[in-house]
Parts: sequence; C-alpha cells; structure tokens
Amino acid sequence: MNTTLVVMAAGIGSRFGGGIKQLEPVGPNGEIIMDYAIHDAKEAGFNKVVFIIRKDLEKDFKEIIGNRISKVIDIDYAFQELEDLPQGFSVPEGRKKPFGTGQAVLACKGVVNEPFAVINADDYYGKEAFVKVHDFLVNPDKSGKKYDFCMAGFILGNTLSDNGAVTRGICKVNEENILVSVDETGGIERVSSDKVICEKNGEQVEVSADSYVSMNMWGLTPDFFDELEARFVTFLKNMKPQEEQKKEYLLPMIVEELLREDKAQVKVLETQDKWFGVTYKEDKAVVVESIKKLHEQGKYPDKL
Repeated sequence: MNTTLVVMAAGIGSRFGGGIKQLEPVGPNGEIIMDYAIHDAKEAGFNKVVFIIRKDLEKDFKEIIGNRISKVIDIDYAFQELEDLPQGFSVPEGRKKPFGTGQAVLACKGVVNEPFAVINADDYYGKEAFVKVHDFLVNPDKSGKKYDFCMAGFILGNTLSDNGAVTRGICKVNEENILVSVDETGGIERVSSDKVICEKNGEQVEVSADSYVSMNMWGLTPDFFDELEARFVTFLKNMKPQEEQKKEYLLPMIVEELLREDKAQVKVLETQDKWFGVTYKEDKAVVVESIKKLHEQGKYPDKL
C-alpha cells in the first residue's frame, strides 16, 4: 500500500538563509532536522513526501531541499496561501498569517490520495513513531466509526526544553490508548528531576511527566480532506471580529470535533523516543549533540 509523509513547511520563513531555524544544520554533514524525518519515514515504509510550502518559496525550496530529496524518494508539493479560502470568504483586512495547520493540510486535497502522516518541518521525532504510524496506516484498527486515525503519543518528559517553557497538547486517553481529548497547555517546564509544572488559568500546577502529548504527528486518511473543507467554512463563519487577525484553524481542534461527534477513533501510539526541536536558540547545541550521539550509536549512517 502507498503511504505519504506530509511535511508542513509553509512557515519556513520569508527568506532562505541565516536565521531560519528549519534550515539550521544539525547533523555532522550539514543535515537539517527535516532530512532525518524523511530518512526515518522512508526506512519505515513511506514511499512519497509532500511538502506544504508557500508559492513564493517554491523556487528556493526546490533548490535547497526539494531537488536533493527527490533523488531518494518521490516528492510533490501543496501550497498554503493566506488567500486560499472557501468561496464567499475573503481575507480579513490586515491579516498577514495563514489560518494554521488545518488550512495547511487542506491544501493537500487532490495531491494526496492515500493514507498519510502529517509532521512539522522543524521537529525531530525519532524512528519509532514513523514505524508505528506507518504500520497503523497500512493495517488500521477498525473501530466501526467513520474514520480510524492515529497519533504518535510522545511522553511529556521526553519533549521538554532545558532553556525555557514550552506549549504541548496534553492528551487524555482511555485504558485502550484511544484519544479522548487534547488540551493545548502552555508554560510547561521541568523544575526538578521529578517535577514538571504547567500554567492553568494563570496559576502554576504540577503535571505528570509521563503524560502523553501530541507533537502534531497524525496518521490520517484522504477522506479527512472533506471534513477539513466543510469545517473550514464553519470556522470562518463563526469567527468573531476580534479573532480575525490571529485565530487559527488547527488540526487537533478538528480531530476533537470528530471525536465529540463520535465520527472518529484515534489510536495513540506510544513512542519512547526523545523529541528534539529548536524552540529556543540555545536548544540548537543540544540538538546537534543529541544527533551526533545517534550517529555514534549507529542509528544513522555517517552520511544520510
């Protein structure tokens, strides 16, 4: 069965070059984080990559990333544009940013026609998550509901930065590891070896380091695009004037709606791998050192 990896890279920055964190070299031969994701996805069995980018970045993206990746796996492109709205809607005056991850994935309608995984361009997910998500897409749990999806469930303690607080989607699951809800939670940081806190209603409260969190790695099917399209209309209709500049149409929000309506089941696939990302500029040294160790342990070849 064909499976596709969708890489959300539309936020990669207006200009390529210095200061764009997705393009910072982190591997021993100048590899960027995205190179590891594509390497791991291909190894897990994915046979195509679709990059979601902005149209104005197409030429530069192909020169710096796309043409190189196309030598090892089939690739295609989808384009997320602020102006790409359903009929009858226009961009609110003054809005500069696109409408978030839901709009980004909707751009893949007609480009992706097989089961697919979605990831962020600037996160290192580890090998285990790609294997588990791929295996689920090829052989999903049949729940009897309209949609059977999956999500890589990272352990909160494996996704924290030593350099400041982070925001994570903390997941509530049932005894069968089926997703119940995702609670977008800010101000999460480790304050001691066995204590993690977060911010709730302006107060700091303790949260379990063993909680599952979503790092925006979903396993979905192409019929999801119809839901994305229909719900985008509802989202735009219900947007209040004070929300027009910043409100986003986000994947977890749409998945949660389907859960509440009992249309979908989402299996949370536990991964023990450590997530890496450059949330703060000081994180880069940690990522470089961590990836160097993975090469030394033989988890990656000397040159990807």
